[in-house]
Amino acid sequence: MANNAGARKAIRKIEARTEVNKARRTRVRTYLRKFQEAVTGGDVETAKAAFITAQSELMRAVSKGVVHKNTGSRKVSRLAAQLKKLSAA
Repeated sequence: MANNAGARKAIRKIEARTEVNKARRTRVRTYLRKFQEAVTGGDVETAKAAFITAQSELMRAVSKGVVHKNTGSRKVSRLAAQLKKLSAA
């Protein structure tokens, strides 16, 4: 339990930051799901548009510190590979 004012304030800040980060992570997952749905549907143009938004959202999460840089890069790379495979088919 927090015993002084600084520790109590830190707890409040952590709780607020956690809420913001949850919202950002949820937003990223939404765009990733939209991309997956476009790939599953087989629509190349929709998948390209979804890829661009998913990529920018992932990199935004990286810049905000929600996702680690390497994790974001790995996910974008895998999305690009899926898009390339869909375009080739």
